[in-house]
Amino acid sequence: MPFALPDVGEDEVQAVATAIRSGWLSSGPEVKGFEGDFAQLCGEGVHAISVNSATAGLHLALEATGIRPGDEVLVPTWTFTATAEVVRYLGAEPILVDVDPQTLNIDLEAAEALVTPRTRAIMPVHFAGLPVSPSALRDFAGRHALKVVEDAAHALPAAAEGELVGSGVSDATVFSFYATKTITTGEGGMVVTRSAELAERVRIMRLHGISRDAFDRYRSTKPSWQYDVVAPGYKYNLTDPAAAMGRVQLPRARQMRDRRAEIARTYDEAFGGLDLQLPAPGDEDTLHAWHLYVLRLPAGQDRNLFIEDLAARGIGTSVHFIPLHLQPYWRDRAGLRPEQYPVASGEFERVVSLPAFSSMTDEQVERVITAVKGNRGQ
Repeated sequence: MPFALPDVGEDEVQAVATAIRSGWLSSGPEVKGFEGDFAQLCGEGVHAISVNSATAGLHLALEATGIRPGDEVLVPTWTFTATAEVVRYLGAEPILVDVDPQTLNIDLEAAEALVTPRTRAIMPVHFAGLPVSPSALRDFAGRHALKVVEDAAHALPAAAEGELVGSGVSDATVFSFYATKTITTGEGGMVVTRSAELAERVRIMRLHGISRDAFDRYRSTKPSWQYDVVAPGYKYNLTDPAAAMGRVQLPRARQMRDRRAEIARTYDEAFGGLDLQLPAPGDEDTLHAWHLYVLRLPAGQDRNLFIEDLAARGIGTSVHFIPLHLQPYWRDRAGLRPEQYPVASGEFERVVSLPAFSSMTDEQVERVITAVKGNRGQ
């Protein structure tokens, strides 16, 4: 059984086929519709700008907030490299921060010691779909006059303290629609913000710095070839076939999340008596997206042998994440050492992600449980 599979059905197939037959193969009416649908989900006054990946969205969001060469951006070491690499795209420096031992989200206390006069922004990651506290994040950013760009690649739908991730309380929030994410367009992402100015900058920069997008130019029945290049932009736009899939997936987001939560509860019940640390669930005011279900093995156990044993039992697993301070580029660039990040360095040796995708059957869930219990001698 694979670690992850996209939850895509015939409705998505038909939507993509219809979009292709329409003749709009690049950004057109489906993109506009998907952005409108997404903005409505996030709340009144929110702008939603689609892009071809969350990486592109993070890049554009940082650029729009004014990050420039020499600036510093606080980034958790417990993340995929995209979160940090986009900072380098702009000539700025990602400053890696250790994580909370329970949630594996960015440790704001550890971040305090890393703030300098060059620090301009913080990029929290809602790891596995468990949100960072929005009030704590706002307090931290406010005290240090920082921009906030949320990496919400795992966090649709998710909420904390009564606030939906993506409701626009930060400068920008970026979602991922990669094949294995909580909803998918194959490849794709969305930037959301309440700032009309930031939204307009992202729209312009996602398509070559042109002041009018292709849909606006080509849908007109009057001559409309004129456009203005106002900045050296990028080629980050989403396509209509991808957006068409997203428009079918989006109304299913809560149902798919609820299925993942059901799987997580079943795992919790099954593994509660074993020598394993279960994922942090969040409190009663938290809506966990459950993009990932991450077990932690006892200290000192060989995680690779555990993974190999489950593979021999037919179960695919993964590891989220190899902390950035252990990756050659980031490690060597800043001369980083494992002891600078004691939580992330220690927890990395223990984590294993189990299958928890929304199209899993009850029988598949039981197969995973049987394999884990078999490994633990149960």
